[in-house]
Amino acid sequence: MKEVSRFGSTGELRLSALIADLWWRVQLMNSDILEEEAKAGVFDEKDPSYPLLAMNLRARRENLVSTINALEQRAKSGRAAA
Repeated sequence: MKEVSRFGSTGELRLSALIADLWWRVQLMNSDILEEEAKAGVFDEKDPSYPLLAMNLRARRENLVSTINALEQRAKSGRAAA
């Protein structure tokens, strides 16, 4: 019997699905940011009246993109090692 690593094809599929889901969430956040900016009529982050929710969503989105980039690097290094 062939031994299956926890990073085998099932793991790769799960990681790919996670990455795709996180990108989908980034797109949702982009929409929410645009909506908040449109409601306030303020699109410049440096403007004192910039919506707090949009600012928080931007920070969360950047953290999420950083996480996605790290996961994509992990997936790429896992494929290279295989």
